Order: sequence, then C-alpha cells, then structure tokens
Amino acid sequence: MTQLSIVIPVYNEEESLAELQAWISQVMEPSGLSYELVYVDDGSSDGSWSIIQDLSRKGICVKAVRFFRNYGKSAALDTGFARTSGEVVITMDADLQDSPEEIPELYRMIKEDGFDLVSGWKRKRYDPLSKTLPSRFFNRVTRLLSGIKLHDFNCGLKAYDQKVVKNIHIYGEMHRYIPLIAKWNGFSRIGEKEVAHRPRKYGSTKFGLERFVHGFLDLISVSFVNRYRKNPMHFFGLLGTLSFVSGLFITVWLIFEKIRGLRLGLHVREITSQPLFFLALVALIVGVQLFLTGFLAEMMTSSTAQKSDYNIEEEINAGS
Repeated sequence: MTQLSIVIPVYNEEESLAELQAWISQVMEPSGLSYELVYVDDGSSDGSWSIIQDLSRKGICVKAVRFFRNYGKSAALDTGFARTSGEVVITMDADLQDSPEEIPELYRMIKEDGFDLVSGWKRKRYDPLSKTLPSRFFNRVTRLLSGIKLHDFNCGLKAYDQKVVKNIHIYGEMHRYIPLIAKWNGFSRIGEKEVAHRPRKYGSTKFGLERFVHGFLDLISVSFVNRYRKNPMHFFGLLGTLSFVSGLFITVWLIFEKIRGLRLGLHVREITSQPLFFLALVALIVGVQLFLTGFLAEMMTSSTAQKSDYNIEEEINAGS
C-alpha cells in the first residue's frame, strides 16, 4: 500500500501546478515515503487539465479526475478521497499558499502520535480583512457548537488516517466542517498543527463573501443531519410535544377561566373570540404536524438504513 496520498483540488490554477508538483517532489524525495498525487480538476476553464496530463508523465504516481463543470471543493475532495490508496491522506490547495514542507510532520502526527485527523492552523494569514474577520467568527461559532478546539476549521492543509476519508461523505460546502463530521462519525482524535501561510503568487481567490453565508447555513445543516439522521423523531417529537402541550395548556386555561367566570356571575368573553384561542389552535395543529413529520422521517430512516451507514473499526468472525 502507498504510504501517502496527496489530494489537490484544482480550479483554474494553471500557473501554479508545475511549481507545486516540483515543490512536493523536492520535499518528498528525501523523506523516503512512497506517495501519490490525486488531482481533481473541478471544471477549470483554463489549461489546468492539460498541465495535469503533462505532469502525470513525469514519473510520479499521479491520479487525476476532471469534472464536466465546477461542482465545488467538497465534491472535489469527496471524489479525491474515493481514489486514494495511501495509509495517510493529505489535502492541500493548488494555489501555493499551502506549503508542502508541512507534509512530513503531518504524516508523522498521524502515524506516530495516533491522530485520526490533523488540521492546519494558519496563525499568520496573508488574506484581506474581508476574508479573515468572517473566518474568525465562523471558527469561533463552530468551536462552540462542536466542542472541537481548533483555530482554523477551513484550512485546506489537513492530514487524515485513511479510515477517516473512507468513512465520511461530504457534499455541498461542507468541506470546512470535515473535523466536525469526522468527530460525529467516531473519529475523535483530532489534532492541530500551526502551518505556514504564503501570499498568493498567481491569480486571485476563487471564493467570495457569499461563502460565509453558505458556510453558516451548512453548519446548521451538518449539525442537524449528524445529530438526528438516525433518530429524527427525537427532534421533531420534542418540538411537537412542546407545541402540543403549550396549545393544550392554553385551551384548558381558557375553558377554566370561562367556567370560573360563569360561576362568579362575571361577564367573560367567548373563548373563540379571544386571540389566545387561535394561538392555542395553531400550537395544537403545529404539534400534530411535527409529530407526523417525525413518524414519517423515522419510517424513511428505517426503510433506507443499511449496514454501510455504520462505521466498523474491527470485526472478528468466529471460526473463519
């Protein structure tokens, strides 16, 4: 088995690819590690694919995939992960802002220190404030929600034990939350390494401010899916119970007040003419709907559940 796989998503990076591969070769040759490069061309419109084809003839083990169109970094990483054969998998960007000099130490942290995942931390960044300030905010929010003490969830330079990349699935824009997804899949040994961040040498960033809006929505999505995918009734049932009980309590209280008023000879408004009655009615209906949603979700979950949904670390077959 190959010792190391390096996955590199590529999107319009024709100027940097040859320099990046030469730099990786310069770092890896003295290490003595066997390695492969896995390029994923995410629908580049420049000459990136032609350059990748040329680089694949240089004697280094190169695997490459080209998408018909741009699907995003998560799709590129997920496709690259599926094609790795290394015991350790490294991901890095193709824009030369991630330094290959970090690779040997990241490999060591996985193999010798026993981490499932090691995330890079770009303490000193060469990005504009419009990118660094929102990034710090989302890193702080993600730390609070996940309990994972990482400074930079979105750093492209990461190292993984092979079993991690073979047992997680990422899509949409969820690549920035891979440590969170890994933890919820049982890979809790997560470390961090401070890494060098270099100024962009060629081209311009491919990400705009909209990625932070998408990132926040993805954080909500990944949190919900990973917490309640196997037991959606725990979410919908709890909300349904709270809504139904609230509506029932308000209804009983209105009836009680009506009866008490009649006994005391007081003038009491009709129950159906009070705003609280309609609030209670809405709460009762919403509660029932949430319960039905939970039941339907449970039925769908149970009908589609497969053994592959569960990550098995070891197995012993008696008598085999």
